Amino acid sequence: MTDKKYKKVLITTAIDYANAEIHIGHAYEKVLADAIARYYREIYGKENVFFVTGTDEHGTTNYKAAQKAEIPVEQHAEEISKKDKAQIDSLNISYDRFIRTTDKDHEKTASEFFAKAVKTGDVYKGTYEGFYCEGCEAYKTLSELNEDGQCPLHTTRQIQRLEEENYFLKWSKYTNRLRNLIENEKDFILPISKRNEMLSFLKQGLMDFPISRPKHKVPWGITTPTDKEQVIYVWYDALVNYYTVGKNQDLWNEETKIVHFVGKDILRFHALLWPAMLMNIGLRVPDTIYTHGFINLNGEKISKSKGNIIRPNELVEKYGVDATRYYLLKHGPITEDVDISLGHFEEIYNADLANGLGNTVARIAKLAESSGFEFEINEFRDLWKEEWARPLEKYRVDLALQNIWKMLSDLDKHININEPWAIKEKSKLKEILDFEVNSIRKIAVLLKPFIPDTSAKISEQFGQKRIKSGESLFPRI
Repeated sequence: MTDKKYKKVLITTAIDYANAEIHIGHAYEKVLADAIARYYREIYGKENVFFVTGTDEHGTTNYKAAQKAEIPVEQHAEEISKKDKAQIDSLNISYDRFIRTTDKDHEKTASEFFAKAVKTGDVYKGTYEGFYCEGCEAYKTLSELNEDGQCPLHTTRQIQRLEEENYFLKWSKYTNRLRNLIENEKDFILPISKRNEMLSFLKQGLMDFPISRPKHKVPWGITTPTDKEQVIYVWYDALVNYYTVGKNQDLWNEETKIVHFVGKDILRFHALLWPAMLMNIGLRVPDTIYTHGFINLNGEKISKSKGNIIRPNELVEKYGVDATRYYLLKHGPITEDVDISLGHFEEIYNADLANGLGNTVARIAKLAESSGFEFEINEFRDLWKEEWARPLEKYRVDLALQNIWKMLSDLDKHININEPWAIKEKSKLKEILDFEVNSIRKIAVLLKPFIPDTSAKISEQFGQKRIKSGESLFPRI
C-alpha cells in the first residue's frame, strides 16, 4: 500500500562482482526486487518507480579473474557484465538501469562522495594491520574466521594478512547514531531477526574502517581525489552506486521511498557502513534494507568459487520464465536459507502451476466457451489495497502468492461444488459463470508483479466478451 509521505520509489539490488557470471542465487534477489518494483508501479504509477541492478567491477577479485583469463581487466569486466545482463534479462527483470561501477557518471559521483567525506574531518590516513578476504573483498577479524583460519564463505581461498596504509572513516563515531536509527526505525532492517543481529554487532563496538587501498596493491579501482597513490576501497565505491542513480534521477530525497534488497552476507556493509557513509556527508539514509538468505544446492551454499551452480537461463530454457520466477518467489530464501532441487521444482510446477493455476484457467475457459454466453468486462479497482496484498508491505512475496493460491483453491472448490456443466437453467448458469470468469480475471491482475507473462496471457484470453479455450499455460512435466 502507498505511504502518503512518498511520491516516488527507488528499488535496488546488490550489484554483483564481475569476476564470474551470476548464478541462481544472485538471480533470486533480482526476481524478488522485480516483483516489488512491479507491485509499486501499480500503486505509484510506472513513471514514479525506478529499479536498478548491475555489476561491481573494481577490486582485486575482478582484477585477478581477468589475469587468470589472460585478457585486459576492462575487457573481462565488459564480458561478465554482458553475461550477467543476459541472465537477468532471461528472467524478465524490469530494471530501469543496469549500472556498472565503471560507468563514467558513477566514477565521478564516487570520487565526489569520497572528497566530501575527507572534507568533513572524519577521514584520516592510517595503517591497517589484519586479515582480508578477497572473495568478500572485506577486512576480517579473527572471530569472523573458521577454525582453519579461513573465511567461512570462501573456504577455497587463502585468507590474506595485510599491513598497508589506507584512509580510514571514523566509523566508531557513528555507533550511537546507527543504534538509534535501527532501534527507532522498525522497518530499516527487515526481517526482524536481521535487525537484532546488527544491534548485537554494534554492542561489540565499531572500529574505524579503511575506505581506500594502495594503488600498487589494487591497480584496478577509482583513484582517490585526494591521493593519487590510493584507490577507493571497492565496497565504498560499490555502495555509492545507489546514490549515483538516486542523484541522477532526482530520487535521493525525502519524497522518495528507498529500498535496498541484499543477501545476508553483505548486510553489515549495507546496514552499518552505508548509513554511516551517508550520515558522514549529510545525506538521508534508505528506508529499508531487506535481507534474504542463501539458496543451497545439496546442502551447500551455491558459490562461484565452488562451482556448484545453476544458471537462471538453464531453468528458464527447461521450465519457462514464469515457472522459474514463481518457484523462486514462492520457495526462495525470503527469510532463511533454503535447499532447492530440480525434483522439488518439478513437484511444485505440477502441483501449483499445471494442476493449480493452469487447470483452473482451462476449466473456466472451457465452461465459458461451451455456454455461449457473453461476459461483460468489469473494471477492478483498489485490488492492491485488499487484505491479500498486506504481506507485500513487508516484502513477503511468498505470503502474497500463498494468498493468491488460496483464492485459486477456493475458486476450484466453487466449480466442483456448483457443477456448472450440470446446470440447465440459463440464468443460474450465467450467475455462476459470471462469478468464476471475473474471479479468474481478478487473479490474472494480481499475478502481474510475480508472473507477468502468464498474467498477460490470462488477461488477454478472458478480456473478451466471448471467451475461448486456449493452449495449456503450464503443460504437465
